[in-house]
Amino acid sequence: MELPILENPPAPGQTADNLLSLPVIESQATTLPLPMSVEEMEARGWDAVDIVFVTGDAYVDHPSMAMAILGRVLEAAGYRVAIVSQPDWRNCDAWRRFGRPRLFFAISAGNMDSMINHYTANRKVRNNDAYSPGGRIGLRPDRATLAYCQRAREAYKGVPVIAGGVEASLRRLAHYDYWSDKVRRSILLNSKADLVVFGMGEDSIIDIARRLDAGESVKDLRDLRGVAYAMGASETPPADALTLPTFETVLTDKMAFAEATKIIHNETNPYNARRLVQYHDRQAVVCNPPPLPLSQESMDRIYSLPYTRKPHPTYTEPIPANEMIKDSVTIMRGCFGGCTFCSITTHQGRIVQSRSKSSVLSEIKSMTNDADFKGVVSDIGGPTANMYEMKCVRPEVEAICRRQSCIHPKICKLLGTDHGPLVELMKDVRESPGVRKVLVASGIRMDLARRSPEYMRDLVKHHVGGHLKVAPEHTDPHVLDKMRKPSNDDFEKFTEVFKEESAKAGKKQYIVPYFIASHPGSDLDAMIHLAVFLKQSGYRPDQVQDFIPAPFDVATAMFYTGVDPFTKKPVHIAKHLRDRKLQRALMQFFKPENYFEVRKALEQAGRKDLIGGGCDALIPASPPAAAIKARRESANARFRGEYVHEIEGGEKKTRQRKSRNSPGTGYRPKSKTTGQRKRNKNNNRD
Repeated sequence: MELPILENPPAPGQTADNLLSLPVIESQATTLPLPMSVEEMEARGWDAVDIVFVTGDAYVDHPSMAMAILGRVLEAAGYRVAIVSQPDWRNCDAWRRFGRPRLFFAISAGNMDSMINHYTANRKVRNNDAYSPGGRIGLRPDRATLAYCQRAREAYKGVPVIAGGVEASLRRLAHYDYWSDKVRRSILLNSKADLVVFGMGEDSIIDIARRLDAGESVKDLRDLRGVAYAMGASETPPADALTLPTFETVLTDKMAFAEATKIIHNETNPYNARRLVQYHDRQAVVCNPPPLPLSQESMDRIYSLPYTRKPHPTYTEPIPANEMIKDSVTIMRGCFGGCTFCSITTHQGRIVQSRSKSSVLSEIKSMTNDADFKGVVSDIGGPTANMYEMKCVRPEVEAICRRQSCIHPKICKLLGTDHGPLVELMKDVRESPGVRKVLVASGIRMDLARRSPEYMRDLVKHHVGGHLKVAPEHTDPHVLDKMRKPSNDDFEKFTEVFKEESAKAGKKQYIVPYFIASHPGSDLDAMIHLAVFLKQSGYRPDQVQDFIPAPFDVATAMFYTGVDPFTKKPVHIAKHLRDRKLQRALMQFFKPENYFEVRKALEQAGRKDLIGGGCDALIPASPPAAAIKARRESANARFRGEYVHEIEGGEKKTRQRKSRNSPGTGYRPKSKTTGQRKRNKNNNRD
């Protein structure tokens, strides 16, 4: 039986409005960062704070960083906010630094899921953390949201704990966790958070602060959009909720997990999404509909707030993520691409929300007033570079649409794809006083870009710094379909136009394509097809990306279940590390150190025709000397135990293998110890 939708569904095109009450700031005058110490708090004349924001990232007061945006939004709404950045999670001292917060703890693992932040696709510890000073690792725990919420509970009993950010958003319901290779419970139950705010949380966090300040309890907040909460065993979930397969069911039944994924992703349009409920034993986890998109006026107010655009002054080491984004400008958020391997649509929403041109130019002006600005805007974009001000032209249709992607398998005829506003914005930005160059570093949706010759001409002539990064992701039609990406023809045609426009502009510029190995649907034949394409096209990628199954993604459900959750048809999965290693090597077939893996892959796929001296061959018949040397060095490194990663400041865990002739260890047939073992064994039999 069809369950009823929410009692008061939003009107078509309705937007969130809490942010409209924020003050309008005409220019971004540099001000003090939010306090990270008691001394800074007291210097502001505060004797306490309203909200303590705990984050797994270093505090950078830049509008690309979640803690900066949310902290500034709360500050503008009149609340006293303090930042606890990358605290020692082994005790709760840092949580008590500012005393008992008057309203709540706001908890976030950071701009990334902490497990993706810590580990590679091969489950090896990463060598650096871009969101930490000096790129150092080990400054946040695995599953940081859990540890941070638990310490907040310990620090002050009774203070509401509100979790948010990417990690909490993507784990709000039962989800597959790649690193433990199992389905895990909702993060609400393990963290004991009162609420999880999912998606972009500016509107929600203001509502939470105001209602708690007005004397409401945290349970009263369960009617908010964009929140998930756990109910007691004796409580009854809302009558209008759509029931998902239980945690116990999806834990043991992969088809049930696939069905749950399908239902969840069908309820992502804020205009028609229904509440979801999923039982974990006798306890229900309720997930309300997503937040409404922000209006352009709300976006402008968020980005007009007085960010310093710099790391907190207590840091003495550079923060790699800041070095990348410090001179960038966000012009929009959201993405209607719906790629199955991407979390942007799930977190930011598929409705594109854009800033006004005047707002962007105001930010550019504030950047040029900074003595450290060198005149180059490193990026002007967002989740994508060319979806600015694009939206459905029929709001009444958008209000009932459940399509997963507006541009796959083909571009919807109701999608407005006019690049005119973006072309005008880019022109005005590059002509701003104090600006020498404006680059586009955000991903370009090539199938949309080719619809606007004017955009392509301006992009190539003015906004490419010699190399343009694009992400065709693959060449195999079946794999691209599982990704919800356009055919490889789009990439090739885009490349042709790029070369033509570069020649017209008198510039020597290059395309740098990014591809993914081991994505669901990708087998050795598909990867060999990609490798042949790379050789024929002359591409030699310096970096390759292995598919990482992030929680909540559709592609992750494929990886775990082996089926497409929407069609329930089988999907090939490269699940074993040895298979993933072969796919990765094929993308860099030209590297000597990959020779033996590439040869093994070609032989396994029956493609020995690609081994030899012919012009179509990927590798020579005999291994080059560099390949033999690389294999020997790799074997020696493994023998010495250098494959084990050590965390700075932690206990050394290197397990070095020793020769069987090393004294004091190992099995020695004639040793007294061996004889004693045999005698003990015989005695035990007696």
